Amino acid sequence: MNLASIVDKHDATRPAIISRGRTTSYGELRDQIEAFRGALAELGVEHGDRVALACGNGRWFVVAYMAVVGAGAIAVPLNPLSPTPELENELVIVDPKVILVEASGVSSFAGVDRRRLASLTGIVVTDAASAPSFRGSATVRTFEEMLAGPAKPWVNVNDGHPAVLIFTSGTAGSPKAATLTHLNLLENISQNSSTTDHIKDGDVVFGVLPMYHIFGLNVVLGMSLMAGACVVLVQRFDPVTAVETFGNRKVTIVPGAPPIWIAMSLMEGVDASAFASVRLALTGASRMPVDAAERLRKKFGVDLREGYGLTEAAPVVTSSVGVQNRRGSVGRAVEGVDVRIVDESGDDVPVGDSGEVWVKGPNVFAGYWDDPEATARVLDRDGWLHTGDIGLVDDDGYLYLVDRVKDLIIVSGFNVYPAEIEDVLMRHPAVLEAGVVGVSHPHTGEAVRAFVVLKPGAEADEDSLIDHCHDHIARYKCPSKVLVVDELPHNRFGKLLRRAL
Repeated sequence: MNLASIVDKHDATRPAIISRGRTTSYGELRDQIEAFRGALAELGVEHGDRVALACGNGRWFVVAYMAVVGAGAIAVPLNPLSPTPELENELVIVDPKVILVEASGVSSFAGVDRRRLASLTGIVVTDAASAPSFRGSATVRTFEEMLAGPAKPWVNVNDGHPAVLIFTSGTAGSPKAATLTHLNLLENISQNSSTTDHIKDGDVVFGVLPMYHIFGLNVVLGMSLMAGACVVLVQRFDPVTAVETFGNRKVTIVPGAPPIWIAMSLMEGVDASAFASVRLALTGASRMPVDAAERLRKKFGVDLREGYGLTEAAPVVTSSVGVQNRRGSVGRAVEGVDVRIVDESGDDVPVGDSGEVWVKGPNVFAGYWDDPEATARVLDRDGWLHTGDIGLVDDDGYLYLVDRVKDLIIVSGFNVYPAEIEDVLMRHPAVLEAGVVGVSHPHTGEAVRAFVVLKPGAEADEDSLIDHCHDHIARYKCPSKVLVVDELPHNRFGKLLRRAL
């Protein structure tokens, strides 16, 4: 078996992806993937090696991703816009043999101390002009040079072989690399395809969700390539341009995180006919405001289908596709996935009562990369994934999310863990202590708010503290508001009381 086999069965002339106005057919895509895979072998990539993809949505990502997993190596999608310290930390954890860097990520990667990357032997750049920046410490190739490699077919791997490492704050605290196997990813594609309405042969899918996020990687890209659909790859979301694309490309499937749909629901001067080709509108990654979903229905006739998932489940757990759409619910468990709602003792609660959501199925991840302790905290011996989310199930099996056990903050569908931001803030020379919480936000679902106590005699204003965060972590993780206070609330054991904040 191999995840890369999903592109094999489709007619060679059928469009597979559209990137920057360029259409690549399934036949062309297969040829490019095999050539890139052969070039990876020439760079020394072997079974189990990690290959980092600091790359946004584009042909480069798709070709490299399928080439890497097909070689039996492990793909590590990364945000190319991450600040250098964050990118370096992630690279050190996975220790890649090769890294693909697109133009937008060059400045961040150029600052990485490559002496800390013991296994790095090759760097691939999408823009030839970037190549001189990296010469000396590793073999440097351009993407186009990689496409001249010798054709190499995919190799058989066992179903437990890692295919992807995706960084997530998840349910275990600071960012970890979740290990998803070939089986995990293929099973979740199959589980989603079991619904009565799903991505099918001939569909045109709007691919704006970032491929370094599991929603974009396995729901948008994975399901589309398995079905023989065409993915229109989009680097950045703009509601006006998006609607134009729907019409020009006859888009039929639009997966989007809530902020995308909220922005569209607020559009004025757009006729409902702009959405005429869209037959399936999907959302997930964070809770969708019911009022925004209702605006979409009334203004544009869009019946938004919400689901629930997490990186550790590859990702979909429940879906509203193919079942009655109940507002406020994230649907029912997809076929092959078991869901329990349990109390603090791990016992099932009565129907209608709230408790922690536990998930089990062949889509549940193998654990956090090289971190058995973090894995043990969320994955029990019976294979149940403890999600840290609080929910309830009604008599018909529909799941409703209520709250979260953990302190996780979800900004535009991305997981943000307070401890990471607090650590960054306390690196500022003026900060004595920091506390971070999530607050409701009309466009991103939640926003990060920080409270800081300054050292005696020290001075720092809000702007300087936010700028400090921008230098160390991704922008979506940074506080939108920082309040300087005299003290932070603690319990008698000295633990910060976030709920009081």
